[in-house]
Amino acid sequence: RSRSYPPARPVSPRIPMAPLLLLLLLLVLLLGRPLLGAPGQGSGTWARFARLPYPQDQLFLHDTFPDGFLWGVGSAAYQTEGGWRQEGKGASVWDTFTHRPATPPGAGFMGPTGGDVASDSYNNLFRDAEGLRRLGVSHYRFSLAWARLLPNGTAPLNPAGLAHYDRLLGRLRALGMEPVVTLYHWDLPQHLQDTFGGWASPVLPELFRDYAELCFRHFGGQVRYWLTMDNPYVVAWHGYGTGRLPPGVRGGPCLGYRAAHHLLQAHAKVWHLYNDHFRPTQRGKVSIALSSHWIKPQSMTEKNIKECQKSLDFVLGWFAKPIFIDGDYPESMRSNLSSLLPEFSEDEKKYIKGTADFFALSFGATLSFQLLDSHMKFQQLESISLRQLLYWISCEYNNPPVFIVENSWFVSGSTKRDDAKYIYYLKKFIMETLKAIRYDGVNVFGYTVWSLLDGFEWHRGYSIRRGLFYVDFQSHDKKLMPKSSVLFYQKLIEKNGFPPLPENLPIEGVFPCGFAWGIVDNYIQVDTTPAQFLDPNVYVWDVHQTKKLIKVDGVFTSKRKHHCVDFAAIRLQVSLLQEMHVTHFHFSLKWSLILPLGNLSLINHTLVHYYRCFASELLRVNITPVVALWQPMAENQELPASLAKYGAWENPETIQAFVEYAKFCFTSLGDYVKFWITMNEPSVKNLTYTAGHNLLKAHAKAWHLYDKEFRRSQKGKISIALQADWVEPACPFSRNDQEVADRILEFDIGWLAEPIFGNGDYPRVMRAWLHRRNSVDLYNFHLPSFSEDEKKLIQGSFDFFALSHYTTTLVGWEKEDALKYDHYLEVQMINDITWLHSPSRAAVVPWGLRKLLKWVKSKYGEIPIYVMANGIDDDQNMVHDKLRVYYIQNYINEALKAYALDNVNLQGYFVYSFNDRTAPKYGLYGYVANQYEPKPSMEHYREIIDKNGFPGPDTPEVLCPEEIALCTECHFFRTRKSLLAFISFIFVAFIVTIFFITYYSKRVERRYK
Repeated sequence: RSRSYPPARPVSPRIPMAPLLLLLLLLVLLLGRPLLGAPGQGSGTWARFARLPYPQDQLFLHDTFPDGFLWGVGSAAYQTEGGWRQEGKGASVWDTFTHRPATPPGAGFMGPTGGDVASDSYNNLFRDAEGLRRLGVSHYRFSLAWARLLPNGTAPLNPAGLAHYDRLLGRLRALGMEPVVTLYHWDLPQHLQDTFGGWASPVLPELFRDYAELCFRHFGGQVRYWLTMDNPYVVAWHGYGTGRLPPGVRGGPCLGYRAAHHLLQAHAKVWHLYNDHFRPTQRGKVSIALSSHWIKPQSMTEKNIKECQKSLDFVLGWFAKPIFIDGDYPESMRSNLSSLLPEFSEDEKKYIKGTADFFALSFGATLSFQLLDSHMKFQQLESISLRQLLYWISCEYNNPPVFIVENSWFVSGSTKRDDAKYIYYLKKFIMETLKAIRYDGVNVFGYTVWSLLDGFEWHRGYSIRRGLFYVDFQSHDKKLMPKSSVLFYQKLIEKNGFPPLPENLPIEGVFPCGFAWGIVDNYIQVDTTPAQFLDPNVYVWDVHQTKKLIKVDGVFTSKRKHHCVDFAAIRLQVSLLQEMHVTHFHFSLKWSLILPLGNLSLINHTLVHYYRCFASELLRVNITPVVALWQPMAENQELPASLAKYGAWENPETIQAFVEYAKFCFTSLGDYVKFWITMNEPSVKNLTYTAGHNLLKAHAKAWHLYDKEFRRSQKGKISIALQADWVEPACPFSRNDQEVADRILEFDIGWLAEPIFGNGDYPRVMRAWLHRRNSVDLYNFHLPSFSEDEKKLIQGSFDFFALSHYTTTLVGWEKEDALKYDHYLEVQMINDITWLHSPSRAAVVPWGLRKLLKWVKSKYGEIPIYVMANGIDDDQNMVHDKLRVYYIQNYINEALKAYALDNVNLQGYFVYSFNDRTAPKYGLYGYVANQYEPKPSMEHYREIIDKNGFPGPDTPEVLCPEEIALCTECHFFRTRKSLLAFISFIFVAFIVTIFFITYYSKRVERRYK
């Protein structure tokens, strides 16, 4: 027999299905989007995103932004300028607030000075400009300090302040950068607060108009984008309602809503001022920077969705609806707040309506999960989905042009240069902005990272950092030092987004003839219940009364031998494997059950017979059994109780016990098993160095035992299977992060791999690190040494490299999150929130497998490699098993790239796992109500197996000989020797009888003649 396959090479670097799938996804997204244009449709956002295709909609989008897209960075005066009393500057409410002897509860300031010096940008204008030049941004958002220009909030003017901002604007003009100028970013002159009560007073809107007119006259010729104020929600609610922020007035909701009323009036006055008197000559645009959170329903019910809509109304809609829709507050606010909420007259509504030339959005760490009061969530769940917020704004406010004027997250105040967490939040937010543009039709024309440099972070002081450039606040000169995020953002701007890369595209091609396609089950289902045909008792059927079988005492039939067909559980499992079309099946034996006492004094012959039958039935249907002698599990590490009790692998006697157990298995099962694993996925996380030392010696002795005593007759192969997840540096530009990643790979994989596949000893990196730790700390981690004979014993004790791979981890050296920091190895675990994640939070990173396979090849040469387990958990309620289908498709394609493009000697791939009964949520077969049901992922894997990969239409076909594990006919006779002997005897007797009958018949015939 032969099977027809396209050849393994050449491999085409294209796959025609990818553009088609992208078009289908775009079509679904477009059809699922309500027509933008009619205001007030934001409530449909949650249902719309719940319908989008999974996991395709959550995949990273490799695409670019529209031509002319604005890339910028921002800062605020009080956060960065410092110079709080320098050159005539007046005091602001923030100066007063941070100078109080005792800060309000929850303020959390680190240090008594607040923004007195901060980043000292007032005295380092050219330093900041150089940072902007290095980034290559198209615009810079900054705020004017009202009290620096007008120390008392009104005349007289401070010439030094005017000159400072003139210099800044001149420098931006020289760099070809667009200024985006905020008139008021929370730093109200203290004099206005003391004299009038700040924004609680109706006088403030007119004073703000006067201040704005000064700015328009002096700076308007150089500014195209103006923002009247930043985040009025925080100013009104926390400045005058809760008192958490300056000016710290605890006036309750009533005063908070009144302050907001005046802020809206002030904004409208300034917009009309510009529109009537300055727009014709200056040709600029004016808006207001509104901040928002995002909220998602506890469950997709109409009531919960209404509560989500109400939450956004109370925060963003409070200011956005009057400006962008009808000049009045949201209906949900007016109906719920009654007399608390001030009212606009009809003239005021007309005056406020339409007072924004674009929608300026602020989204990120200032408001989200920080300054949003819990009751504003209306018992729903806060989230950080920028894409859904952008879509909601587009639907709710008549598809306005959107300018994201502040966005980012934060890192710990102790983080210096490698700010990986910050990078991955930026990556997420920018990618979601891109999806909003490309998939959802939202009109976003600019994006602003917050912020240019580290500064004073409002209510959180210096406990966090949000800058692209690091500032040492204790230093005198306050130099800017670029963080890794600078390189990330710089390259993103150069590429105008995330253009598709060749290595991200799937390829066409097939695997070599004889490639092992397998499935894994940690432990096969063992059911040794004897069949009814083995029962020697005699029964009588009581047909008249009980209708049951009644055993007849004292009467027995002759016993017969056990046969493999007596085990119904084996037949079922083998039939399921046949349905999958796999060529190999990988499972582990249970040492603790085969030899309960840990030695040969007690053998579970029934179980051994069951394993022998299982292997023989696999061979009968041409499936190769791949058998592991030992796999650690939770209870006693799956060791016999006597061994677990006396130290397990810490005890050197376990080595010899394992060798004796291995010899017994080779003897009992070796005629059926030609593919052995000594130890399957020994967990280095749970191994002591002594245990790992003994485990390596046990493996090597078992390998040499097989090599010397069994290989020639059984003609099998044997090795060890190591768990090998990939480790990637969190900051790809950081040498320190790369060193950490290399170290973790050696500790996680090299610890057991290097002695076997390398030089016979532990990795040098490992020994050097432990020596360093033991010399500088109180640790005493002793890594044992091998003798020269032991090195020779262990080195080369393999026939192939077997690895289990599930996911990829990001690591860095900067301590960011104490819960995910390993002090022993000095490594910080980082999460890329743009990656797909399973319900158990395992990251789906297909390219990690390819990198791992290349790493193994680079370290250990052209060694045959088998991916012995690769799989993901999925929600059992997830429709159509979509995550696992995606996982299998893309991980196998990356394995194909490793084979075809990187020349990795890959010889097999196994999916984990067989079924949900033995590995819940991981199986290709579901198990419900005692029934196995194939999932779509099983059918998808079978299709890949049948095609031997991903053949393309232009690839010529070649014939691959059908691989047969063993001669099943020969195997039939070899395993039934008694039957063969009996049949031979009958045949010989029959021939002899015929001969004698013929002979004597002829003699009789001659006699009569």
